[in-house]
Amino acid sequence: MAEAKTEIDVQELGEKIVRVIKTIFDPEIPVDIYELGLIYDVFVNEDHEVKILMTLTTPNCPVAESLPLEVEDKVKSLKDVKDAEVEITFDPPWTQDLMSEEAKLELGML
Repeated sequence: MAEAKTEIDVQELGEKIVRVIKTIFDPEIPVDIYELGLIYDVFVNEDHEVKILMTLTTPNCPVAESLPLEVEDKVKSLKDVKDAEVEITFDPPWTQDLMSEEAKLELGML
């Protein structure tokens, strides 16, 4: 029974992490980084350590230094998170196709 509880906790924590990520906006585009498609994956283990795989709109993005740190800090601020690490990848490179319908609508692309 305890195992099922852990799975629920991890999934629930994953949802909390996504909610916190949705409060972070790209400074140049009025859309949060989750809807923008910059978050590729969120991994949460049983010890509540989090790894986030994300990208940037371009490798020379003006917030390349600060944005991953902001994501890390906000996720670490959740009381259930023991540790958080953000890994930046450009594989696959970000394209507008990764944006949610909501983001495209917000930016007048639909």
